[in-house]
Amino acid sequence: MAAWLVEHIPAGLLLLILIAVIAGGAILLLTVIRHRYPALNQDEHNDVTRFTYGVIGFVYAFFIGFVVSSMWGQINTADGNARAEGAAAVQMATDATVFAPADGDRIRTALLTYENAAIAEWSAGDNRRSAAADHALVELRTAYAQVQATTDAQKTVLSTSFGNLDKIAQARTVRILQARNDDGPPWPLWAVIFITSAMVLGAAVVYGVERPVMHYPMVLIVAVLVATNLFLVLELAHPFVGDIATSPDPLHEVVQVLTEPPS
Repeated sequence: MAAWLVEHIPAGLLLLILIAVIAGGAILLLTVIRHRYPALNQDEHNDVTRFTYGVIGFVYAFFIGFVVSSMWGQINTADGNARAEGAAAVQMATDATVFAPADGDRIRTALLTYENAAIAEWSAGDNRRSAAADHALVELRTAYAQVQATTDAQKTVLSTSFGNLDKIAQARTVRILQARNDDGPPWPLWAVIFITSAMVLGAAVVYGVERPVMHYPMVLIVAVLVATNLFLVLELAHPFVGDIATSPDPLHEVVQVLTEPPS
């Protein structure tokens, strides 16, 4: 469900929806409580509420910070892996000029086919290996195996290229596994997020403020803060889905290098 929301709803619209739902619900709840329990509008219970709100707020801030930091680390890891995959492929493309023209053209064609298949596999978003990318990777390895290296420079580059070929294959596997396994917080963690968020809002609602003109803005601010934090968790929960997720730009860079005319 979380992945569907992030994938199909633009980030700005999703943030507005969360703010509208959470803030609207909090204001409605506050209105009901102020009318049905007028004693809560006084400040007799504020000594307890103030202490409770401080504890809840501290735990909430610490917990949300921990979750966001962990998920941001996952996205940074995915970004680094994608850049390494793209950098290795770019080096393979540029090193292919060292070989004989026929070998170099064959390698660049096979590499271009693989990169396009890898981009299509990434864009599909089903977190599975595609048969087209698997086949293209085999063809690329075959293209390197057919190279006849006659000079020391060609032999060195061929050895390096095989190493880079292993790197892009491993990076692809890591990318697929991470997209499949880093699928957002498990349900117990979501439960804790929702419970602590509700406690923060609830403490603000029952806080004794006699004047509505001061109480409503306070609850509204807390509700917007909670909605923003939930939005941040949703957007960071899936490293390869959403507006701030890891993009296939490094692979597109390889395609650009392979298709641009020689200078």
